[in-house]
Amino acid sequence: MQEIIIFIVFALAAVYVLRIGYKSFFSKEVGCAKGCGGCSSIDLNKIQKEIEAKQSKALR
Repeated sequence: MQEIIIFIVFALAAVYVLRIGYKSFFSKEVGCAKGCGGCSSIDLNKIQKEIEAKQSKALR
């Protein structure tokens, strides 16, 4: 009985890992498959504009 439970837990973990891997390669969304939103929330153009604005204020 214990071996069956261990096998079921292992199979569920394997399915979960395979699903994450599949989503990372075949995802149609922009960003990564982790789902944390960290990758797509970085806007380099916005950061560059903020840096330039701070530098222009410092030069005045």
